[in-house]
Amino acid sequence: MQRHPEELAARLRDRFTADGGVVGVAFGEVTMEVPVRAYRRVMQELCDDPDYRFEELIDLCGMDYLGYGGDSALGHPRFAVVVHLLSLAHNCRLRIRVFAEDYNEPRIPSIMAVWPSANWFEREAFDLYGILFDGHPDLRRILTDYGFTGHPFRKDFPVQGYVEMRYDETQKRIVYEPVSITPREITPRIIRGKGDRHG
Repeated sequence: MQRHPEELAARLRDRFTADGGVVGVAFGEVTMEVPVRAYRRVMQELCDDPDYRFEELIDLCGMDYLGYGGDSALGHPRFAVVVHLLSLAHNCRLRIRVFAEDYNEPRIPSIMAVWPSANWFEREAFDLYGILFDGHPDLRRILTDYGFTGHPFRKDFPVQGYVEMRYDETQKRIVYEPVSITPREITPRIIRGKGDRHG
């Protein structure tokens, strides 16, 4: 039988409010925000406790909130990790969000020991957002090249990147050079036809 989202939210509030957890329900989905200091312990409990039994980690991704709602209205750190869990025993889902406290070097504990499937997801969040996962045994890039500079999903990463690569015939190898593209602002023009009643 499926556990109703409101029932799950009530159980989570009763158990995790003391840990600083904030629980909400929107569009039939339960979301719990967990402080980074309690994240690893809370995740272990969500997996092991028979009252929750979230056996499966479905997804883990990084988030960059730079400029979200205007920087002054942000009210929380820039980088976060969002985790989606599934309980087969109780037929319900849960979304967990945890913010990294350090703006310049975002760090969050790894949950690979709880759900081994977090391995590549955490590597992807590291590669694309630069989020470091403390305790991850093999944290290295997974989608970009090992010589890649920066983290391409950060909102302040330039669209054209920092370097470009090409094959050099004389050196018989791939070479990396500064980007030769000149950044430019492209503003779309609206051309209205005769049939346009606003034209």
